[in-house]
Amino acid sequence: MLLWRQAQGDKQIIVTCPGVDVPGHMIYEKTARIMKSGMIRFVIMKAERRETMNSYKVENIAAVISYIEAHLNEKLDLDTVANAVCYSKYHLHRMFTDTVGITLHDYIQRRQLTEAAKLLVFSKKPIIEIALIAGYESQQAFTSIFKSMYKQTPLEYRQNEVFYPLQLEFTLNKNPTVPDTIMQEISYATLADIPDWMNFIKLVIDGFPCLDESSHLEQVRQYVGQRQALIMRDGSTIIGAAAFSHQTGSIDFLAVHPQYRHYGVAKAFLDFMMCNIFVGREISITTFREGDKADTGQREDYKRLGFAESELLTEFGYPTQRLILPPKQEKGDDER
Repeated sequence: MLLWRQAQGDKQIIVTCPGVDVPGHMIYEKTARIMKSGMIRFVIMKAERRETMNSYKVENIAAVISYIEAHLNEKLDLDTVANAVCYSKYHLHRMFTDTVGITLHDYIQRRQLTEAAKLLVFSKKPIIEIALIAGYESQQAFTSIFKSMYKQTPLEYRQNEVFYPLQLEFTLNKNPTVPDTIMQEISYATLADIPDWMNFIKLVIDGFPCLDESSHLEQVRQYVGQRQALIMRDGSTIIGAAAFSHQTGSIDFLAVHPQYRHYGVAKAFLDFMMCNIFVGREISITTFREGDKADTGQREDYKRLGFAESELLTEFGYPTQRLILPPKQEKGDDER
C-alpha cells in the first residue's frame, strides 16, 4: 500500500492508493507531496543497499564510451576495450552494465549498426565495404545481424532511404544524486522542458524503433499543451519522461535515463498515473514482440511491472505488441 500525502494550502490529506510492490528484492518506501506548483515530490529510500552510482564510476564509464566512439570503425570487443582502458574485462563488463543498463557488447554492436545504417542511407559505399567498417568479416554475417535488428536487409534499408538509429552515444550525468536517498520529482512538463526532453530522447532511443525526432517533437508539444506529459529530474538532468492519453487509457511514451533504470523510476511514474490519472482503469502500452533482438529489456521491464500480453501490432512498419495492465482493486472489492 502506498501513501500519498497531498498538500492543499495549509491542509494535508493522506490518500491511500492500492500499490504494487517494487519487483525483485528491492523494497521502497515512498511518500508523495503535491506542491502548490503542481509538482509531486518523492523521497525514495532503499531498504536494501546496492552499489551506489558514484561520480568516480560514472567518469570511468564516460571515458570508456569516449574510447568506443573514437574507434567505431574498428573491430571492437570486450577484450580490446578492457586493454585500452586498463581494466579487467570482468570488472569492466560488470561496471558498464551496472551503470548504463546494457552490456558493453550490446552497446558496441548497436552503435556500429547505427553508423552502418547511416552509411547505407547517406553514402554510396558498397554494402560489403560498410560491413567491414562495422566490424564484420563478411557481408552475410552483417546482413544477418542487421536484419534481426532493423527487420530489413541492408539492401532493403538502403532502398527505403529512411534512417533511424538503434543506439546513439550515451551522455552520462557525471554528478548523479546518490540513489540511497535520492530525491525525485515528477512534474507536468512545460514548454520550457521540451529542449531537455528532446536531448533525453537521444539517450533512450533504443526503446523506440523508427522514432522520427521531428514528428516526436510535434507530439510532445501536443502532450504538454494537454497536460499529458510528465518528467522526473535529478537536479537539472531529466531521468524519466512519460506521455499518456486520457482518452485511450494508454501510455504512449515511457522512458528512463540509462543510468537510472535500476532505481524504480518507471515504477514511480506508473504508481502516479494509476493513482491520479487512470484510477480504476485499464492501462495499455506497446513494446517489442517476444524474442526481438532489438529489445534491450523494455518488454521484460513492463512485464515485471504487471503488464500482460495482448494483441500483436505493426506500428510504422515495425512489429510490436500491446501489453495491458488491469485496474487495481482495493482489498475487499471482490467481496462487495
